[in-house]
Amino acid sequence: MTAPEPGSPASREPTDQPDQAAGTAPADETQPTDETAPTHETQPTDETAPTDAQENAGRRRFAGRAVLVFGIAFVAAALFLAVLLLVTSSSQTLLRLDRATANDLHSYALAHPGFTSVMRWLSNSGKTVVWFLVMALVVGWLLRRGLRRLAIFVGAAVVGSSLLNNAIKLAVNRTRPHLSDPVAVAAGKSFPSGHAQAAIVGYGVLLAVFLPIIPRRWRPVAVTVAAALALLIGFSRISLGVHYLSDVIGAYLIGTVWLIGMISAFRTWRREDGRHVGDVGDGLEPEHREQLAP
Repeated sequence: MTAPEPGSPASREPTDQPDQAAGTAPADETQPTDETAPTHETQPTDETAPTDAQENAGRRRFAGRAVLVFGIAFVAAALFLAVLLLVTSSSQTLLRLDRATANDLHSYALAHPGFTSVMRWLSNSGKTVVWFLVMALVVGWLLRRGLRRLAIFVGAAVVGSSLLNNAIKLAVNRTRPHLSDPVAVAAGKSFPSGHAQAAIVGYGVLLAVFLPIIPRRWRPVAVTVAAALALLIGFSRISLGVHYLSDVIGAYLIGTVWLIGMISAFRTWRREDGRHVGDVGDGLEPEHREQLAP
């Protein structure tokens, strides 16, 4: 049998087979590398730590402000009861203070007609009928925007405050100051001042509803302006000789208690409905900021 020639294909087969075998041999099983190794559970990093700290700080701030608000309500209620007892017991110390303040301001009002005119304007701006008109417009606007809950709050807070004021007046039955040559005259009972209570409740309600649309840096300014207007309205009632100093102080105290009570009731209502209750400084319903905007 003739042996294959050195240059023929048959003579090259034995040398090609090992190469083919080497090329087709199955690759070794892939060993796990650093990239394919199972990953361990992600550990909290420094970037997530501040978030937890901020949440805890927010809870502490919320709790602190809640305690502060209820503390204010408690103190205001206690002081109102103290003033009420002094008024109903005809305390001579309180009577002397009330009469001295009324006489001094009355004398100043008689000697300064310009001052009296400003006091009349301030007093007229705080009339109950004015507040009812303003709040009726606010309630209507809120209903038109679909904010039924806020509309109920405004109506209940304002009407309830007026009813409470009249009930206390009837119970205490205090007569108004009697001054010679009066610069103003008012009907009804004296304690507590309806104008002063309507002002503290009215401005407080407006702030609670519309705080969400006031830029945060301007909120302290808005609160300061509202408080100043409420104080000026009360001062005007004393200056015009239609209320004693204790009438106005009592109105501010009971108005504060009523306002805090209504805001607390509203926030409880939201919580029971499963809604988030945030910082009171952000307003009653901050999530409706766009609907509250004009």
